[in-house]
Amino acid sequence: MILFVIVLALVTLLACGSGDAGDGQVSGGSLVIYSGRSESLVGPIITQFAEASGIDVRVKYGGTAELAATIREEGNNTPADVFFAQDPGGLGAVASMLSPLPPDIISAVPDWARAANSADWVGISGRARVVVYNRNAISESDLPSDLQDLTDPRWKGRIGWAPANASFQTMVTAMRSTWGEDETRKFLTGLKSNDPQEYPKNTPIVAATAAGEIDVGLVNHYYLHRFIQEDGEDFAARNHFLRDNGPGSLIMVSGAGILNEADNRDNAEKFLRFMVSPVAQQYFASQTFEYPLVEGVNTHRLLPPIAELNGPDIDVADLADVAGTQSLLRDLGIIP
Repeated sequence: MILFVIVLALVTLLACGSGDAGDGQVSGGSLVIYSGRSESLVGPIITQFAEASGIDVRVKYGGTAELAATIREEGNNTPADVFFAQDPGGLGAVASMLSPLPPDIISAVPDWARAANSADWVGISGRARVVVYNRNAISESDLPSDLQDLTDPRWKGRIGWAPANASFQTMVTAMRSTWGEDETRKFLTGLKSNDPQEYPKNTPIVAATAAGEIDVGLVNHYYLHRFIQEDGEDFAARNHFLRDNGPGSLIMVSGAGILNEADNRDNAEKFLRFMVSPVAQQYFASQTFEYPLVEGVNTHRLLPPIAELNGPDIDVADLADVAGTQSLLRDLGIIP
């Protein structure tokens, strides 16, 4: 039934899109996507698009920063048609290599969820930064009210982080934008002095929190709900949404753009048009527990509405300087 709905949606989208699909038939051809989002999260919806459209979709998965560097190195010879990034920073790193998107794709999402001052990329889904905590070890009244609380010595040895992860680095980029360089450096130094346990990414932080290895962790919101879906409501970890309008409550968008040298631009546009359609947006809301960006698609019932998250007032363009963030983290000895 789900695939039938997707096929129906695709036929409509292709009929309304560019290229030779005006008769409502799927178009075939090929498409190359470089995806900084993991296969477990976006593989199913990409596969459904491929099966329903008849397009031969090839995906290169990797870290967003790694793939951005690859695209820059490949230059005009990159085989990528679409860059699907975990965060705006990755898209900003290749901004000069992206081409403007059609108005109907860009206008599908709100202004804050797309490229600032250009039409180079469009947001696909939203993720909120949270503090995940072990509810058996910490009462809600003892949870931090903001990120700075985590520099208090009482948290020494109790925190988990993933400083090499793109989402963490995007949060630090937001700190630099909202707090300034000096305050961000002070915070990171204080956090490091509390001997946080280092993990490669968000998933093991949530698992370690539930297992009691750490009491709190800095993660994206949706990982917890995947655990609860598999393990049930007895899972020991829960999310704490900071409400201070600071970078700890940052709402990040994953986004995608089309490369200037794309060989399959028509199919790339069809893919992005599908990703901002209600069908694909509902996939992100119901299957990966992310925030949909398109009006009319409901947030998952387990999540607070995006309007209640009190994220910082920050332009997505200010999240592009990931290189500056990585330099700071190296200078502090947080990443190699």
